[in-house]
Amino acid sequence: MNFKELLNNPEYSFLKTDPRLKDRIMLLGVSGSYGYGTNREGSDIDLRGVTPNLPSDLLGLTSFEQFEDRKTDTVIYSFGKLTGLLLNCNPNTIEILGLNDDQYLIKSALGQELLDHRDLFLSKRAAASFGHYAEAQLRRLQNAIARDSLPQPDREEHILRSVRHALEDFNRRHEESKRIDASLFIDNAETEGFETEIYIDGTFTHYPLRKFTEMANTLGSVVRDYDKIGKRNHKKDDNHLNKHAMHLVRLFMMGIDILADAQIRTRRPDSDLVLLRGIRDGAYMENGVLNAAFYEIVADYERRFVEAERSSALPDEPDIEAVGRFVESVNRRVIAGEV
Repeated sequence: MNFKELLNNPEYSFLKTDPRLKDRIMLLGVSGSYGYGTNREGSDIDLRGVTPNLPSDLLGLTSFEQFEDRKTDTVIYSFGKLTGLLLNCNPNTIEILGLNDDQYLIKSALGQELLDHRDLFLSKRAAASFGHYAEAQLRRLQNAIARDSLPQPDREEHILRSVRHALEDFNRRHEESKRIDASLFIDNAETEGFETEIYIDGTFTHYPLRKFTEMANTLGSVVRDYDKIGKRNHKKDDNHLNKHAMHLVRLFMMGIDILADAQIRTRRPDSDLVLLRGIRDGAYMENGVLNAAFYEIVADYERRFVEAERSSALPDEPDIEAVGRFVESVNRRVIAGEV
């Protein structure tokens, strides 16, 4: 497909008329299934990109983080927001820097400059970011399947394990003084309709309220994700589960590329696509449950991911000073009217 032809479609006219976008977009490329190479007939076309901040964002009173057009599923980040996300190897944004050349609709000289500096953003932070996203995908899969196949007390045990993992992850991402010392356990339920339910015991002294709220939202999101789907539409839900399963494996693949080879490969090689498409098409789904062969694949990729992190030659942290010099160079040109 010639993606550049999309620019001529009336539904994408905002790319030429919006004052923050027209003639200013650095990079614009395909994302989602067309970005990864897992697209099939009827797949939506998602676009992701980046545009420089305006001088008034940098020196004045305006602010801008991202432009979003939901009709076409297009998201264009400000350069300032994107670089912040890239420093953490955020999976949803770093993929913008790893497309094949024919997957970009727009690539300006400044966009090429960003691509030329992509190595600055690669660090072992990728292990935490890709690992966190993969863990969230796996939790969604396990929660969705357990919701249907287990009695309520057993489901609550399953949720407890997921909540504990979420708390461990929260503590891992915070300094010692901001970690939560809490005990999660199951006891007889007080909530109507439940036999058992999860409780939390903890002591908080001089703990920032905002951090406490962040922790509560983190744990609460696990329960909300588990409960948000009501009566199961098996065909529709199985398709969603297969898609989540595919993206779980894809995240491991891409994370391993970064950690082991310092390469951002968004469009997966054909050898990977055989497996990914098979997962998406239900080759590992039996009676609404992902089979043992799928979890063996996941376990293998988890081992490879851990080994890639252990042996990675990437720095522990990105070179903040080098990134800062690049960002300052771009922003100085914006202010000078050269961009």
